[in-house]
Amino acid sequence: MSDIDPITLAVLSGRMEQIADEMDATLFRAAFNPIIAEAHDASHGLYHASSGDTLVQGKSGLPIFVGVMSFAVKAVIDKAAAEGDLADGDIFIFNDAHIGGTHLSDMRLVRPYFRDGELFCYLASVGHWHDLGGAVPGNYNPAATDAFAEAFILPPVRLARAGVVNQDIIDILMRNTRLPQSAQGDLNGQLGALDLGVKRMDELLDEYGADTVKAALDALGGRAETLMRSELSDLPDGRWEAVDYLDNDGITDEPLPIKVSLEIKGDRMVMDFEGTAPRCAGPVNIAYPTAVATAYVAIKHIFPALPANAGVMRPIEVKIPEGSLLSAEFPAPVGGYTETILRMIDVIFSAMAQAAPDMVVGNAYGTINALSIAGRRKNGQPWVMFSFYGGGHGGTPEGDGLNHGNAPISTATIPPMEILEAAYPVMFRQWALRPDSAGAGAQRGGLGAVYEIEVLEENGAEAFLFGERGRFAPQGVAGGNPSVTNHFSYEQDDGWHEPPMASKMRGISLKQGQAVRLETPGGGGYGPAETRDPAKVARDVELGFLSPDTATDLYGAAWKEVKA
Repeated sequence: MSDIDPITLAVLSGRMEQIADEMDATLFRAAFNPIIAEAHDASHGLYHASSGDTLVQGKSGLPIFVGVMSFAVKAVIDKAAAEGDLADGDIFIFNDAHIGGTHLSDMRLVRPYFRDGELFCYLASVGHWHDLGGAVPGNYNPAATDAFAEAFILPPVRLARAGVVNQDIIDILMRNTRLPQSAQGDLNGQLGALDLGVKRMDELLDEYGADTVKAALDALGGRAETLMRSELSDLPDGRWEAVDYLDNDGITDEPLPIKVSLEIKGDRMVMDFEGTAPRCAGPVNIAYPTAVATAYVAIKHIFPALPANAGVMRPIEVKIPEGSLLSAEFPAPVGGYTETILRMIDVIFSAMAQAAPDMVVGNAYGTINALSIAGRRKNGQPWVMFSFYGGGHGGTPEGDGLNHGNAPISTATIPPMEILEAAYPVMFRQWALRPDSAGAGAQRGGLGAVYEIEVLEENGAEAFLFGERGRFAPQGVAGGNPSVTNHFSYEQDDGWHEPPMASKMRGISLKQGQAVRLETPGGGGYGPAETRDPAKVARDVELGFLSPDTATDLYGAAWKEVKA
């Protein structure tokens, strides 16, 4: 590797991040479905020409994609090597989650970038499409027992060959979605983002030359590794364990343990998930690429100053037991991957809190509550409202947790209620903070939320919920208390009902005027509750975050004197 001076390296690092950021922004502006356009459930990056390792990722995309997209790109590299005919202008497309990680809703486009006839790197785009067939509109099917019940499955295939688009592939995709206009818009947005990436890379290499840019990419990975080793060397050597549970797999109503041991020796770390539940029948399994990527996301939370590239993980060994629900093989259902990776992050934080409590926060609310409400309008047109919902984040060493935040697997935003009400025949009766939902602590967790959604369409609708934390509350750290559990209910002619499996249910029939209600957890507390400043407790009571009785139960009666 040729040497590169620090100033040039910093400039090139910023330029390449800007390329990925512009690709993100291009798709967000062009996408048709709110999950990409509003929630930003997508990502773009640059990837190594031979290994597929992440070189640069945009700052607006989902962190989980940093790790899994390297597996997706490597799958394309292997396919191209086997076929031996990779060309400039080729574009590969697929959603196979067992190869590329996450779940089948995430459509991946991978494009080789050539310079002077030689492969320089890969550009990739991934976005959460609104619907890709399957048994349940929106594709979060809590009763799926294989991938075929979740969505249409596309392996890596060429969407374009040497710049010529294969319309047959597009026709197949559009025939396998309930919302072809949305899918076509999202596809065009991703193609536009890749075109922009090629244009910006051409400009960059014209200015600096391929050798200099390649040297910068090598240096960025090496420096990320050096920084990670330095961070680990500053931590105590030792081994720490933590375990938490998923409510069930949607098929059998039994809890599923997620267990980790963290071992630090010098400048290396081992994350071992031995003791995690075996592969299950329902869709809370995840594929191996997803599990490895989740470990990366947790590390990035713990060490936020480190750059987003593959060098960060070189000093860290991630051990995923074969046969576990963290290494499911095709065709195991993986649609609910979000719930499982959130629990992985929780146990990593809980274990790390034993080694370095000042570097972690209490568990966040721990479920995206993937809720689909779908039906047909009076003119026969189908509609599918899929969204995810917020909750409280964990208390921190510096202060209370965030109220009503998004899940810590992403930088996505919760789609605004105004956007959802404008796009679909629904009305939000409530969109509010949930009192008494935060985990107590010296620094309390953030509050969860209450969402109550009424169906306005006279033809009614069907609802599908894929959630978690209905039976196991988010945990506190450093002596902090857990928060509260997730609670879902739905309205019928005879009143309100709850799912038998607490957090998962499909086929909920709703008439016009009936509603569903989500009451999401808060975050776990940080530090012992008895050490919280009574003035802060009194303020929480005054703001309605805490009821007086709950405040006294959790913190004692000292806050009453402050209020008086």
